Order: sequence, then structure tokens, then C-alpha cells
Amino acid sequence: MELTGQRVLAFVDEEFEDLEMWYPVLRLRESGAAVDIVGPKAKTVYHGKYGVPITTDYAFDEVKSSDYIGLYVPGGWAPDKLRRYSDVLRLTQEFHAAAKPIAQICHAGWVLISAKIVQGYTMTSTPGIRDDIENAGATWVDEEVVVDRNLISGRRPPDLPAFSKRFVEELAKFSK
Repeated sequence: MELTGQRVLAFVDEEFEDLEMWYPVLRLRESGAAVDIVGPKAKTVYHGKYGVPITTDYAFDEVKSSDYIGLYVPGGWAPDKLRRYSDVLRLTQEFHAAAKPIAQICHAGWVLISAKIVQGYTMTSTPGIRDDIENAGATWVDEEVVVDRNLISGRRPPDLPAFSKRFVEELAKFSK
């Protein structure tokens, strides 16, 4: 269990991509990490695009980035909501400033773009936000998972096995 005793923060809001939330969260937990689900309100049920629920542990304003070794942002339509919260942007910027691993998949790149942390990085995403990533100053590539320094990015649900494995590996390196 390479991440035993470590904590990872995962953002959520309504209409997250169900598999993109649950697959990495379960993989992280299988690796021994405690994953805190953090959304607009604590102890609240949020639903994925296909109706799968998840309950938050905390609200955005109740957590500190210093308590975690990494950040996970799932895709779906939730990232378009998440990027509008000042606490989400602040937390994302704090993780980045500390060079902690930040993983995002599919549309989740929107959060990193709005946090203004992608310039000069190489990333992937769903092709639908390729222009957004490039316009924010990053280089977009069509690969299942891309790691550039502390940013780990993935394209879409079929890439979840490789993406989740790599995120766990990057967290394990950081936690040593």
C-alpha cells in the first residue's frame, strides 16, 4: 500500500463524470490513501451525469492544501461549475505553488486553466477543450496520460486505468 497514511483531496460538484470520479478515488483508496471529497457544501450528496451519488466530507472553505499530498479534479460538467469558486482556484494554486501532484481528466482542465497554472505545460484532455488549453498557454497532446512536472492529465474514461495508475505513482514519489 504505497500511499498508506497519505491524504488526497478530490473536488466535486453536480454532474461530475461518474467513472472519472469513482475509478481514481477507489484506486487511491486501494493504494492506502485517505481521499476527502470536497464540494460547495459539506456532508451533501452530489450526483454524477449518470446519477451515481457521492457525499462530500468537507466544503471548499473547510480544507487546507497543506493537509494533503495531492489534488484530484474529475471531469464531466462539474469543472465548469468548480472553476467559478474562489476557494477552488485558491486551493488549486496552493497545490501548484507547493509542486504537489494535481491530476485532472477530460474537462477538468478548465479548473487548472481558470487557476492560471497551465502556461508552459504539456497536457492532454478531452479534445473538446483543446483550444482552451492551448489558448491558456499549454501544449496539448493526444495521449492517454501526460505528466509534466506536477500536473497529471488524462483524456477520457477509457484512459482511466493508465491515468489512475500514473497518479498513484506520482503521489507515491511525492510522499517519500
